[in-house]
Amino acid sequence: MLSNIEQAKNSIDNYYDNNIVPDLNLIQEVLNGIKSGAIRPIQYINNKYIVNTWVKKAILLAFKYYPCTKQVNDAYDKFGLLQYDYNNPKYRKVPGSLIRDYVYIGQNAIIMPSYINIGAYIGNNTLIDINATIGSCAQIGNNCHISANTCVGGVLEPIVSMPVIIEDNCFIGANSAVLEGVILEHDSIISAGVTITSSTKIIERETGKVYKGVIPRKSVVIAGSYQSKNNLNINCAIIIKKNDNNIDKVNTNEILRN
Repeated sequence: MLSNIEQAKNSIDNYYDNNIVPDLNLIQEVLNGIKSGAIRPIQYINNKYIVNTWVKKAILLAFKYYPCTKQVNDAYDKFGLLQYDYNNPKYRKVPGSLIRDYVYIGQNAIIMPSYINIGAYIGNNTLIDINATIGSCAQIGNNCHISANTCVGGVLEPIVSMPVIIEDNCFIGANSAVLEGVILEHDSIISAGVTITSSTKIIERETGKVYKGVIPRKSVVIAGSYQSKNNLNINCAIIIKKNDNNIDKVNTNEILRN
């Protein structure tokens, strides 16, 4: 862990903003901090998520100044894959899963054959199912279920852009896509086949209230459409009810995670 976060932030900002060759040891410390979970690209301060741009800058500086080398399976890249610690396994990694290095994986998580990109955060007891894709710097909380063929969007550039944030105890159904910095608040459920971006209207069925970019806590969401002024049907997401915590989809099976 970095001994002085503010000093590291200032140094990395200076390297990046002024196109200076960085201290690669410092960059490596930041990457190691991401991997340990001590440093995250996103921070929750005063009831609001903010982007730690200096963390993204450190990743981008690593892309620029780290050499391409031969990795496992003859891949040629700046970073290898996260190496599983078989002597001290804290999570379960099924063969075929690809986790790029400098990702945080929480205690008792289950990673099925899927792809997780650099800078991402996967919380405790969370399941990433088959063929799911977790983008750079995407943040997924504890006790979540990300179903098969789901895309959770991340973002490295522009550095000020927010990746997708999924809070604790959420379920995302198969073949869904949550993109462009959407925030899914805790205890929410996304039905199968729903696509939500920052511009997607999220309509609460009971009240008609419209949200964009944020799905309120305990929402149960399905795919829908609304009619525009020109009589065109435009895709949207519909909050059909609030999750009363009796829905099995958000109750993780502890036996899988022991």
